[in-house]
Amino acid sequence: MDGSFDLYADPVPASPVVLSVPHAGRDYPLALRAALQVPLAALRPLEDRHVDAVALAARGRETLIVQRRARAWIDLNRGEDERDPRVDEGADPKGQPMGSAKVRSGLGLVPRRALGAGSVWRRRFADADIATRIARDHRPYHAALSTALACAQARFGTAILIDLHSMPPLASGVGIVLGDRFGRAAGARFVACADAVARGAGFATALNLPYAGGHTLTTHGRPAAGIHAIQVEIDRALYLDAALDMPGNGIEAIAAMLRAMIAALASEALAQRYDCAAE
Repeated sequence: MDGSFDLYADPVPASPVVLSVPHAGRDYPLALRAALQVPLAALRPLEDRHVDAVALAARGRETLIVQRRARAWIDLNRGEDERDPRVDEGADPKGQPMGSAKVRSGLGLVPRRALGAGSVWRRRFADADIATRIARDHRPYHAALSTALACAQARFGTAILIDLHSMPPLASGVGIVLGDRFGRAAGARFVACADAVARGAGFATALNLPYAGGHTLTTHGRPAAGIHAIQVEIDRALYLDAALDMPGNGIEAIAAMLRAMIAALASEALAQRYDCAAE
């Protein structure tokens, strides 16, 4: 298979919902390990630790794409132009996207830092190195995602992307953060549907704060064209063990909530289709 991801899909889409898990990869290539100035374990906070297990447990027959390569290698939720000149010899210091706070904070296309570890690399990467990562990892993933959404939209009239992530526990106690790029990536009825499911399962929710979604939602969310994209951030403490390292006792409840969210969004998409047909 092209790319560094796993694709779970029927030949013909069985659901308007498509699942994406871009940050749970645990494959750390030798070239990455050789460039580290910190222990490999220091990169773990960059992972959406084992949220792929949640997605796999919740999936029925929906298309699911899971990135295997670690986020530290390349971040699929950043644009190709979000290159940090402090770690990337091919980055143009004057050509960074306006207002790219993520790049400035060290979380660009190739992350420069990890929580609790500071700067993680002992050298900058060559332009050709980053270009290869973009060609082999970043573009194939998003191409597969575009194809999956287009196929779902063609069959059902509407496609809904759930871009699944996990987050450190928030002081507010919020367990689920939904992001829709402040209304630009998804229709309000779908976001409200997802929120109702999470709240109904007993989880405190928030919208867009502190996570509104990144490159994936900006690229793939096109509500006017019938493709909606919602980022779902889950508190890691809800499904991992006390060390936030391995799947814990809460994973079944979180997977059940996500399964219910998938089903509700699919029903809402089909209801919208029939509503439009009746007009």
